[in-house]
Amino acid sequence: MTRPRKRWLDQEAGPVVRPYALTRGRTRPRGEAFDLIDVVSATGPPPTDRPWLGPEHWRILQACRRPVVVADVASDIDLPLAVVRVLLGDLHQEGLVTVLRPASDAPISDLSVMRNVLDGLKAL
Repeated sequence: MTRPRKRWLDQEAGPVVRPYALTRGRTRPRGEAFDLIDVVSATGPPPTDRPWLGPEHWRILQACRRPVVVADVASDIDLPLAVVRVLLGDLHQEGLVTVLRPASDAPISDLSVMRNVLDGLKAL
């Protein structure tokens, strides 16, 4: 009996690469972690003097030509969010992307907004 050859190949996508291979085994970005709603933006045209940039780094830089939310970057380039966070950390450390974080300690001054949210939740 012959054994079927196992291949890590998806006919449409090509060879399958495990997510940890894209991040060199890292599960967390260097520096601060990225939140889903953080806005990232490329700082300029992609550099040509960085040979360590992988194809996924280039795809992220292309997606960040205009300010975009981290969750949208992951969706646009079809990579897991955890992988995108690690790769964004690489790019941020090299100064290739900037991060804008929403103000989390800003109080909501209009109680009507909170009442409308509560009413909407109750309606569900």
